[in-house]
Amino acid sequence: MFRFQDPIFLLFIPVAFGLLVYYFKFKKAKAASIRYSDINLVRRLKPSLRLKERHILPVLRALAIVFLAFALARPQSGRKGQEISSEGIDIMLVLDISGSMRAEDFKPHNRLYVAKQVIKEFIQGRHSDRIGLVVFSKQSFTQCPLTLDYGVLFNFLDQVDFGMIEDGTAIGLAIANAVNRLRESDAKSKVVILLSDGRNNAGEIDPITAAQAAKAMGVKIYTIGAGKPGNAPYPVDDPIFGRRYIYIENEIDEPTLKQIAQITGGEYFRAKDEKALARIYKQISQMEQTKIKVKEYLQYNELFSNYALVGLLLLVVEIVLANTRYRKIP
Repeated sequence: MFRFQDPIFLLFIPVAFGLLVYYFKFKKAKAASIRYSDINLVRRLKPSLRLKERHILPVLRALAIVFLAFALARPQSGRKGQEISSEGIDIMLVLDISGSMRAEDFKPHNRLYVAKQVIKEFIQGRHSDRIGLVVFSKQSFTQCPLTLDYGVLFNFLDQVDFGMIEDGTAIGLAIANAVNRLRESDAKSKVVILLSDGRNNAGEIDPITAAQAAKAMGVKIYTIGAGKPGNAPYPVDDPIFGRRYIYIENEIDEPTLKQIAQITGGEYFRAKDEKALARIYKQISQMEQTKIKVKEYLQYNELFSNYALVGLLLLVVEIVLANTRYRKIP
């Protein structure tokens, strides 16, 4: 952006052009200081180059006035910028990696594979939020602490697989672990998103007790039950006959998951397929929006020095030439 801080001085520009018009139209034709009785002989002579060049003096003076007028008007170049401040949300993702997550009712992949892909999409949609990851089966541990480096979080998420922990489902222990990670958080909003396909059957902490502790810490928990209703195909690798499938009934403890969400002010969702799971994480993302404040500003740089320097230089050249090469005879 370009502007003049004091544009009133630009009125000198038409004055400069007025002086040129006056010189070439009136003053140039003015009678000479020395009079002769007959100048017919002189008229036959061609004017010298120096005589033609004498008109450069008023041009230099007019240009000097123009550049000095620009300098006095204080030309400025501006750059538009933005100052963005955000109130980030701290989010702990809690993921069930028990053996039941091998079920392939989210065809053509198992529940854990689909959950990891959907979680990646959820992370990519967040900005300025610290996100961490807790995994659990019979025990629970922090796979990735709260971080703003989503690339690191993706690497830890890719490493999540079956067999990392002894099989089981310790929902209460997983919640306690996630809440502990958020305990010292200064974020205005602290959220846990828990995905499980079973019922609590391990760990020393009851899920409801863990939920009450989360409420006391100001942590909101969204719970997701993963799996189609009824029986789900579960792969079994037989060393003789190869892979075969057995059907196991889903054992999602929906009442407990609903109660956990209700206690903490969150919400319970049921994901019956991959598309539903993606919609759920998208809905949660919309419900937990980060507040972003944008402050726009303009930063100007002064350009008057360049114009002043050129104007003064032209003025000096005009004065020097007027008193040397184009000096007038008194």
